[in-house]
Amino acid sequence: MSATPYDLKRFIEDLRTITRSSSDPGDIITRVRPLAHDLAVAPTWLEPRHYQCDDVQGFGAHLLHEDADHTLAVFAGAWLPGRGAPPHNHGTWAVVAGVVGRETNVFWRRTDDGSRSGYAAIVKAGEKVFGPGDVVTFLPDSIHSVTNDTDAVAVSLHVYGTHVNYTTRWQFDPETRIAREFKVTQTI
Repeated sequence: MSATPYDLKRFIEDLRTITRSSSDPGDIITRVRPLAHDLAVAPTWLEPRHYQCDDVQGFGAHLLHEDADHTLAVFAGAWLPGRGAPPHNHGTWAVVAGVVGRETNVFWRRTDDGSRSGYAAIVKAGEKVFGPGDVVTFLPDSIHSVTNDTDAVAVSLHVYGTHVNYTTRWQFDPETRIAREFKVTQTI
């Protein structure tokens, strides 16, 4: 008898169990991390349309699940070759797992105190390439950028405590030190 692969329905049930029992973002991402890994390495949910990207923003954001109150949002993220997302935070806890291909995550640290509206000084704090089954976690104010340095579309699983377009999240420009709100265009 073979075991049933981990699927999106069970993943959502497990997410709800975790978030009902804890409101601490650090605890939540620690508990969600292995589950996101399991779903990423058994992508029963992955469809050909999840490889589609928005040419303007450089990636595709395919909503797989969202609770009615915009919590527990799960996306398939597709990254065009040579493209990605600029430095940004999520405004909520986040867990991202590699599914297909590789993506480079650059981690940034904010050096100003956040008191000036529209201004943010950030410096590069590290970099790591993530591939299938690799998982990275973020607290609400963690800052990272993403690039697909390969010649094929890369796909990753993104899990958020709140749909990112319903949080106060920021995009940062390390050269101009400008911070502005950051929304994504969902790909159908």
